Amino acid sequence: MFEWFSQLSPVLQAGLAGLFTWAMTALGASVVFLFKSVNTKILNTMQGFAAGVMIAASFWSLLAPAIEFSEKAGNTAWIPAAIGFLAGGMFIRMLDVIIPHIHPTAQPSHVHEGPKTNLKKSTLLFLAITMHNIPEGLALGVGFGGVVSGNSQMLMAALGLAIGIGIQNIPEGSALSLPIHGDGKSKWRAFHYGHGSAIVEPIFAMVGAAAVLLITPILPYALAFAAGAMIFVVVEELIPESQSSDNTDLATLGLMIGFTIMMILDVSLG
Repeated sequence: MFEWFSQLSPVLQAGLAGLFTWAMTALGASVVFLFKSVNTKILNTMQGFAAGVMIAASFWSLLAPAIEFSEKAGNTAWIPAAIGFLAGGMFIRMLDVIIPHIHPTAQPSHVHEGPKTNLKKSTLLFLAITMHNIPEGLALGVGFGGVVSGNSQMLMAALGLAIGIGIQNIPEGSALSLPIHGDGKSKWRAFHYGHGSAIVEPIFAMVGAAAVLLITPILPYALAFAAGAMIFVVVEELIPESQSSDNTDLATLGLMIGFTIMMILDVSLG
């Protein structure tokens, strides 16, 4: 299976990896068929876990390779990493401004970010999680696109990134489907909202991989861009949401466990 996968083009590899992470989101969203609501302690722990995975992935899977590729190209190592990282954060900030959305733990629950809209709460929740998944898809894409650089370890590192994102997508799916069901939607409707939020991952994964293949010199910038976008999501949303209740210790422990698991995956596979 691995030999067959390794022979595919990076764009197809990225697309399949994106479908895997989407499937993990669907698995998490299916929790709505078993429970009526999400336990706050579990939700905050899962949010912390997701934050830890994304922080570790941003460094070991994205920023470190970006610096390494720049050094091998004979360029000043930190310039592409710094430019790409800041550009990634500004990209998510731009989405925050132009896309109306609401976070699952927003207080009060009717307050949303972005332009004024009459969209329903369930749709605003869906848009918020979908925005989380865009940088994850880009990260997968540039990770697999980096295989063309000739680094034999890049494929294993990209696979480790896909596994890590897939793991953290399980709680992300349930964190969307359960609140939407609690807001009055049917279980099937909530499930479709939950897994549908991750459909952008295979799409942006293929876009990211194709962009790197077409313009190989942008690889360090693209890797750092994905890292910056992910860190923006973590700091602006995941960590504050995980710390919003009285479960700060559990959320912090979840973050440390997520960070450790992703670090082990990346170091052992990369």
